[in-house]
Amino acid sequence: MKALLPLFVMIGTLSSPLFAQKENMTEKSAVEIKPPVAAKRPHSATYHGVTLTDDYHWLKDQSYPTIDDAEILEHLKAENAYFEAQMAPQAALTETIFQEMKGRVKEDDSSVPQKDGDYIYWSEFEKGAQYRKHYRKPVAGGPSQLILDENELAKGKDYFRLGAAEVSRDGGILAYSYDDNGSERYRIKFKCLATGTDLDDQICNARAPWGDDAIEGTLGNIVFTTDGKSLLYGQVNENWRTDKIMIHRLGTPQSEDILLFHEKDDGFTVGIGLTAQDDWIVIATGDNVTSEVRLVPADNPSADPILVSPRKTGREYSVDVRDGMLYILTNDDHVNFRVATASLKAPGEWKTMIGGADDYYITGVSLFKNFFVVEAREQGLDQVDIHYYDDSERTTPISFPEASYSAGLGDNPEYDVTKLRLDYESMVTPDTVFDYTVGTGKFETLKVAEIPSGYDASQYQTERVMITARDGAKVPVSIVYKKGFKKDGSQPLHLYAYGAYGYAMPPGFSSTRLSYLDRGFAYAIAHIRGGDDLGYQWYLDGKLTKRTNTFNDFVDVARGLIQLGFTGKGKVTASGGSAGGELMGAVVNQAPELFGAVVSHVAFVDVLNTMLDKDLPLTPGEWPEWGNPITDNAAFDYIRSYSPYDNVAAKAYPPMLWTAGLNDPRVTYWEPAKMVAKLRAMKTDDNVLLLKTNMGAGHGGKSGRFERLRENAEEAAFLLWQMGMVKSGS
Repeated sequence: MKALLPLFVMIGTLSSPLFAQKENMTEKSAVEIKPPVAAKRPHSATYHGVTLTDDYHWLKDQSYPTIDDAEILEHLKAENAYFEAQMAPQAALTETIFQEMKGRVKEDDSSVPQKDGDYIYWSEFEKGAQYRKHYRKPVAGGPSQLILDENELAKGKDYFRLGAAEVSRDGGILAYSYDDNGSERYRIKFKCLATGTDLDDQICNARAPWGDDAIEGTLGNIVFTTDGKSLLYGQVNENWRTDKIMIHRLGTPQSEDILLFHEKDDGFTVGIGLTAQDDWIVIATGDNVTSEVRLVPADNPSADPILVSPRKTGREYSVDVRDGMLYILTNDDHVNFRVATASLKAPGEWKTMIGGADDYYITGVSLFKNFFVVEAREQGLDQVDIHYYDDSERTTPISFPEASYSAGLGDNPEYDVTKLRLDYESMVTPDTVFDYTVGTGKFETLKVAEIPSGYDASQYQTERVMITARDGAKVPVSIVYKKGFKKDGSQPLHLYAYGAYGYAMPPGFSSTRLSYLDRGFAYAIAHIRGGDDLGYQWYLDGKLTKRTNTFNDFVDVARGLIQLGFTGKGKVTASGGSAGGELMGAVVNQAPELFGAVVSHVAFVDVLNTMLDKDLPLTPGEWPEWGNPITDNAAFDYIRSYSPYDNVAAKAYPPMLWTAGLNDPRVTYWEPAKMVAKLRAMKTDDNVLLLKTNMGAGHGGKSGRFERLRENAEEAAFLLWQMGMVKSGS
């Protein structure tokens, strides 16, 4: 149910947006090209009696979101050229690792088919294809039908990402959205599935006056009305905030769309979804800590919305509906959430069904006809529990085979089911799809992710250890390594974390990670505060006035793993993206001596300046997460004390690679650019410092599956190079 709330942040990916290498460059050319030096042009502003000076303020294009300042673009291109020159001698290594990673990908892969109404749906990759094809076939029998080919849509484009895709209730119309430049402003198009064409053919015209519909400037889910003649979508304003829910009548221009809901609070974002029985449309608005939900009938979206309960600062809740009864997941009286019920006639009168508990953190509730499923975490491990409407205390927990794992509900589109689709993986077990029969407890394995080049799970070992942080908190760490790994401090270890917005980092499987493990690395995920790995309080203990716990946890985990013999000082490599990139900036400022090399992706490192700029699209919605330094002197001082950009000092730093996306609306390109410029001017070492700006994509890097693998390979090559682990042709 929490999935119906708007998504406020995209977790930074592990892939780095790096361009292809120039293989004809030599070691000599890499040395001859000098790193770009950004000009210093002091810019000052005063807040709370403190004057801030920013020598690299000019790297922010003043016409943003248009980025056309020639000097800025030339500086970024110069950094890219320097990156290419420095990485050129590692081209053979990059290609070797890329081929390894590609060899672990089943090129002609397909998803597990799933029934939804009168059709069975699935998607496929063809061999060599960057993107998926989406298919369906009738349950009653008949040929398969290609309903959407992402490869065709992406043809001739440097970037393509499919957003939402939704089929009308009668199966006749497909609505889909896509972004082709990384700006995350999606365009919605329609397709008549009766003929496989756009909506301008005779068969679809017989149903409604279609025309070649297109809706611009959207973000989020697409929801059809019951009759399939209209749909609802979220519209993005000029500040890249989804503040409106619109009703679009198919066959009419976007200019005639009807405003259903307008969120006027600059810090809130609005999204939509459908309830379990597809009879109510959920309009959910909120920021990172507060939410508010309205319901409108799916067969009459123009009706007055039902407000479930007015927003209260610090209270989150989400809603689903079954036979006129509301099921509410909320943190109103316990930090780890409770499940409550209410009637549609009195939606604000909530009665506890499942109470909150200190050791049981409820993360989701999904309704089905004869039972409901509670997803939770206990001791940081995923739980999937089946409950029954007539007796909520009667519970069937689903058991999983390993001591550390990631598990949860998979694709379950239908309401009346006897089987649940589950996803499962661990750090040594590839992604596995099960069907679980409710009542008998029988598991049926439908698919285990195939590693074509070969994978023997028995050759790898995983552990979960607890590291004591400096304030006494016990931080869990998930570790995987190849058997034979020596815990004598002699081998390298890669440490990854995110630590923000209450997003847990699951101990899942990664085939790309094998390129590290097979070369002698251990790989560790630090479940630091700021995520909700150990419950919602774990998240609260890493935000606002407790934000530095996140950074301290990561540093203390690195030191703890060294003490346990998993690695040695200077043999830790680290990476993180977005808020995890902020983490990287903070930890290299705090304890640079621990790290042999660091990669920071699309890094949110200019925290103070960004939170002081209320005109940036996302800033007002971020104040509940970081604090508002404009109005709060204490928040200003605290953010200033840890903001990575503001705390760069004249000292030695480890080798570092920073990445950015020119079109990134979440973390603007100038944050990593400014950070690297300041580091170049102040650091006292001769270690490599690289910046790579993807000039044609946004927050998530490149979009094709093999392009992402190449970026992963480039990151691995950089880390191996800096750790002195490069062998000819390795």
